[in-house]
Amino acid sequence: MTASRSFLARAARPAGALAVALAFAFPAVAATATVPAVPAIGKAAYPGTIALHVDASNLSQQVFRMRLSMPARPGPMTLLYPQWAPGNHGPNIPLTQLAGLKFSAGGKPVEWTRDPVNVYAFHVTVPQGATTLEAEYQFLSPLDTSQGRITMTDDILGVQWQSVALYPAGYDARRITVQPTLTLPKDWQFASALEVEGRTGDEVRFKPHDLDTLVDSPLFAGRHFKRIDLAPGAKTPVMLNVVADNAENLEAKPEQIALHRAMVDQAIKLFGSTHYKHYDFLFAISDEFGGIGREHHQSSENGVKLGYFTEWNRNEAGRELLPHEFVHSWNGKFRRPAGQEVPNFNTPLQNELLWVYEGQTQFWGKVLAARSGLVSQNHAREALAIDAARYDNTQGRDWRAMQDTVNDPIINGRRPIGWGNWQRSEDYYTEGMLIWLDVDTRIREMSGDKRSLEDFARAFFGVENGRVDALYYAFDDVVAALNKIQKFDWAPFLRKRLDGHGPGAPLDGLARAGWKLVYSDTPSDAGRAAEERSKSTDFTYSLGFSVRQDGGVTGVIWDGVGFRAGLAANTTIVAVNNRVYKGEVLKAVVRDAKAGKGPIELLVKKGNNLRTISLDYKDGLRYPRLERIAGTRDRLEALFKAK
Repeated sequence: MTASRSFLARAARPAGALAVALAFAFPAVAATATVPAVPAIGKAAYPGTIALHVDASNLSQQVFRMRLSMPARPGPMTLLYPQWAPGNHGPNIPLTQLAGLKFSAGGKPVEWTRDPVNVYAFHVTVPQGATTLEAEYQFLSPLDTSQGRITMTDDILGVQWQSVALYPAGYDARRITVQPTLTLPKDWQFASALEVEGRTGDEVRFKPHDLDTLVDSPLFAGRHFKRIDLAPGAKTPVMLNVVADNAENLEAKPEQIALHRAMVDQAIKLFGSTHYKHYDFLFAISDEFGGIGREHHQSSENGVKLGYFTEWNRNEAGRELLPHEFVHSWNGKFRRPAGQEVPNFNTPLQNELLWVYEGQTQFWGKVLAARSGLVSQNHAREALAIDAARYDNTQGRDWRAMQDTVNDPIINGRRPIGWGNWQRSEDYYTEGMLIWLDVDTRIREMSGDKRSLEDFARAFFGVENGRVDALYYAFDDVVAALNKIQKFDWAPFLRKRLDGHGPGAPLDGLARAGWKLVYSDTPSDAGRAAEERSKSTDFTYSLGFSVRQDGGVTGVIWDGVGFRAGLAANTTIVAVNNRVYKGEVLKAVVRDAKAGKGPIELLVKKGNNLRTISLDYKDGLRYPRLERIAGTRDRLEALFKAK
């Protein structure tokens, strides 16, 4: 019946209207039909070597200029701009920063057409008689943080090859050979895991590499540069390559260097192997260059604020970054989840095992920081209390299991969210760490403290010493490896913690380690340092939110005290009990309310509207700490003790 009415309606149209409709319809079909499909990935190697030149000398405008030359045959060809960045876990390489794309062959322009579905693909037709396709284009590094992470300043630059490369579709990235060259600003020094063929003036010529290795080997360069050997005399060198906004921030004291060397030593003792030919920490200390922590197989990108060395006593928490990224050389880069085995940078990744990839790396990163002395055991415990409290109070657990958060880099792309406590985010990092603490202490308990997760780490990540190419694994491989260390029903044990909804975080590992989460009315040293870094005052476990120095409300706990009063993260506290807002003023009012000395009344501003709200709360200030469980073994001390 419906089809008949539709046919009659069309038949009743005037002839002129039908002609116009057909005129618009048929060209669209024809145009779509002429767009070639993106070629499927084959087994053949790409014939010849692609030459890629990057000019990174334009500091004033922060523009990278590229010239690319590749062997080509006449006929249709598709070029891809990478979409999935290694270590970023999502399809979030910004295509908007690619600009000025022009192709040519034999000195004549070659037009390109963007694929209508896969917008990271560009179709060209190589003309008859041509043997080479040339391309010119730019990567427009963000000028402001609102546009993305800053990758070029007047003193530091970072080259992430996925942002400056185009590559032919239809080929495995490991079977595409690229020879990169790089023009640096005058007299700058650089570091990268890439092998160098030579340098002439400010032009660096690298050896040919497969595209997969190239993209996994970024580069930092700077006006102020220092290289520190972290493994003197080792067969497999480890270097800390430091760039900074100024020369002062390069200077590390001998005792600070010794702690970083101890971290490398502790990592190698932990895993009993190395899976890199040489390892380069790329380390930027800057208030201008974008902060970062991203793993690569034989290097890592690390960015912190000024003062890492020069204000050592104020930056203890920031010293967990380098051990975390170093652990990834074993966990995530050498041993990789099977879903991460993809042929190129435009094939979707599967993230279901990120709670191993990132969660156990988070665990070992914190352990190595403590074992090496980069952080004290006391700081390690206080930081663990903060993590435990955060996840024990994650209300989003009610509807979203931790396992689902492995999809967050794909769903959200690490954009800001309004209700993190309810929406959840990439909780597989730190809640994953709590699960692995649970595993570690259970192994210790069942084995009479003869074995631990360290035995798993050595057996699982430390295999085939010297092997650099990736070794993949599935969930069943993790379970089997755990069973070789300690017989137990590990699969349901893990699935309950990954797929369950609580109540509360998986804190059994803490109790088995001889500690419990408690709350006191004063913050720990780690808590105070966190407030100082975030420039905020933390009322998370009392009023259910934090407040920036300017009065802006952040981090609202879903269904907490502030939430029930109507607060959200777009609200500003103007006054507290008729006094202009300051963190200490609100703290004093919370203390008074506990003593029965008055209400907690806030004058708040949202947009152009002011209103007064009352908070129904009388339990005082609450900050997380760990407290020893009397009569139990202190397994955290054993875990954090240097080997």
